[in-house]
Amino acid sequence: MKTIKTLAILCVAAIGISSCSNNDNEVTALLSTNLLFTSNNSDGNVNIYNVNNLNAVTKSTLKTSSTAADGIYYNGDEDLVVQSSRSTFGLEGYTGITASTAIISTNITANVTGSLDMASPRELAVNENFYVVADNADADGNADTKDGKLFIYTKNGDQFTLRNTITTNFKLWGIIFIGNDLYAIADTTNELAVFSNFLNNTSTTTVNATKQIAIEGIVRTHGLTYDAATDTMILTDIGDAANGQDDGGFQVIENFTSKFSGTTNGSTLEITEQTRVSGTNTLMGNPVDVAYDGETKTVFIAEAGNGGGRILAFNNINSGGNLTPVYNSDLAAASAVFLYKN
Repeated sequence: MKTIKTLAILCVAAIGISSCSNNDNEVTALLSTNLLFTSNNSDGNVNIYNVNNLNAVTKSTLKTSSTAADGIYYNGDEDLVVQSSRSTFGLEGYTGITASTAIISTNITANVTGSLDMASPRELAVNENFYVVADNADADGNADTKDGKLFIYTKNGDQFTLRNTITTNFKLWGIIFIGNDLYAIADTTNELAVFSNFLNNTSTTTVNATKQIAIEGIVRTHGLTYDAATDTMILTDIGDAANGQDDGGFQVIENFTSKFSGTTNGSTLEITEQTRVSGTNTLMGNPVDVAYDGETKTVFIAEAGNGGGRILAFNNINSGGNLTPVYNSDLAAASAVFLYKN
């Protein structure tokens, strides 16, 4: 939903930004810890945006050996960046990455790894030492049935170990934990599902969602994020996947907990209960992932289609509509975003 100290080196100038080196790694201090970590399906690198001030955003790049990647996560307590690689089909973790400094155009090597089990990894959701990846490949070999797999890994030291896999009866994309419940996008639909106490499923089996509802106003949803402090859920809408230019959007659901609970299984959450942002000014065609800063009410979007790919930010979203992004930066085949605030 993201900056960096390498090898315990911290280089800060009294004014502005300065750099220093350690083992030929160039590092530079950033003066805030509002960081947006991003992945992409163009070169597999991790790009980190200092978004403390959207009028003066700086970007740093971690060059990885992956050539395509999707779900991304940052753990400030462990100085760890993790992304799901679409070229190696496994999780890749990079340690020594802190919120104090940023590596600039530096090659990094994954030093937390595991088995390469997946076929089409997408979003990554984390609950303590459990790392869950949504895989949207055809799970049963029958193209006429909609299904997907959730790969559940445990992290212990420098290893990701596959604990078990869960097959779902719908295709997957975005996933997120709210407490112990896993919320999941039903790809190719406008539906949102939840698996209550998801990690209690410890065997490799098929599990049906506890609840699944439709979200009125969405054509095809992909990304989701949740802010616990404001009880706000945001879902993206890619519209027609073939139109990567201007038919996308996102919908904001405030007081999400009560609204989701009040919508019965199989029913629809009405558009009147939401706020929608969409239109040609938004530059959203295929918004595949989203992160949210509930404190400033800023929405960050990984846009995969428009212009070849962008990172977008929106604020003043209260009334919705055809908003112009307050931040717009090219990122080819942008696939995932993760917001880190310290």
